[in-house]
Amino acid sequence: MNLAFPSPPPVAVASGRRIRVMIVDDAIVVRGLFARWIEAEPDLEVVATLRTGREAVAQVERADPDVVVLDVDMPDLDGIAALPLLLEKKRDLIVIMASTLTRRNAEISLRALSLGATDYIPKPSSNQEVAGAVSFRRDLIEKIRQLGARSKRLLHTAAHTAAAPDAKTAPHAKLRHDHAHPQILLRAMPVSPPRVLLIGSSTGGPQALNAILGHIASVIEHVPVLITQHMPPTFTAILAEHLARVAKCPVREAQQGEDIVAGRIYLAPGGKHMAVARRDGGAVIAIEDGPLINFCKPAVDPLFSAAATVWGAKALALVLTGMGSDGLAGAKAIVAAGGHIIAQDEASSVVWGMPGQVAMAGLCSAVLSIGEMAPRLTRLYAGERP
Repeated sequence: MNLAFPSPPPVAVASGRRIRVMIVDDAIVVRGLFARWIEAEPDLEVVATLRTGREAVAQVERADPDVVVLDVDMPDLDGIAALPLLLEKKRDLIVIMASTLTRRNAEISLRALSLGATDYIPKPSSNQEVAGAVSFRRDLIEKIRQLGARSKRLLHTAAHTAAAPDAKTAPHAKLRHDHAHPQILLRAMPVSPPRVLLIGSSTGGPQALNAILGHIASVIEHVPVLITQHMPPTFTAILAEHLARVAKCPVREAQQGEDIVAGRIYLAPGGKHMAVARRDGGAVIAIEDGPLINFCKPAVDPLFSAAATVWGAKALALVLTGMGSDGLAGAKAIVAAGGHIIAQDEASSVVWGMPGQVAMAGLCSAVLSIGEMAPRLTRLYAGERP
């Protein structure tokens, strides 16, 4: 499976009506459950509940949803076949693929991203588990809300309520303004090449990783790359295989205690946190099976915080598209240790939550579009002065 993810679409601006949701799933229990959850939210409404992809294609123009929650496995016309037909009828439609955690469904869900789906959500394996999964309900509602808000051109206000820049974090940093967001203060760029590249991403992350990793071969050749992408087990294994083809270098789910060396990409395994540690003068992977952090596992903060200790001022981290604030605490630790942060900009992010939080907190040396990332990284790691 060779996936070519399109660039993430732009973030949207404000509007008034509730977010309109279409549910497409062949299980009547699931349709009813999702509908009750969505209708319980004051800013969301269900405009259709349908059994097959063919029904969804037939009714999408009349129902006019902002978001479609689309099951992968359905009779007549399944989710992957219905997806391009839905997007053909409504180009700005947000489609969230829903599937149980099997290798086949993980492959299909990630393939759907390359065909224009915005995100995916892994369902518990049985209807009974779906009904009792509090975290699944929270994730589903938040994905609909955040992605639907972007579709309706709503501002992602959480990104703009981040704490003011903390002068204690790096008291001697030279600050300048970001032209796209004058309220964002930017710190100095690295004056010497970093020794590691750290990446944290969530919603829209597979598309963003694809856009970067395929164009930084010279960086990967000289430093290790460590990635935490919010994903469940099985999905991360499939993502690693795909990224290896894109980056043309070894990519694997990281394993406890393995040496961290240049020329390899290490991906946090789904359901575990990935950190790093010092051993015999070198850096090694540390896999942690602790509680959720920022509602996530893996979470970005453990990687960034540990990297601040191991690499200090030689650490450079990218915070890419994603909901919430995971990565903010770790970014503060990196900056406090003298390292540097680059965030994805609002226009190219699927959701400007994670990158927006670090940008508005004054932690970034640059806020770049996804297309600007690879060229800037190539220059930085080659030792070119900004």
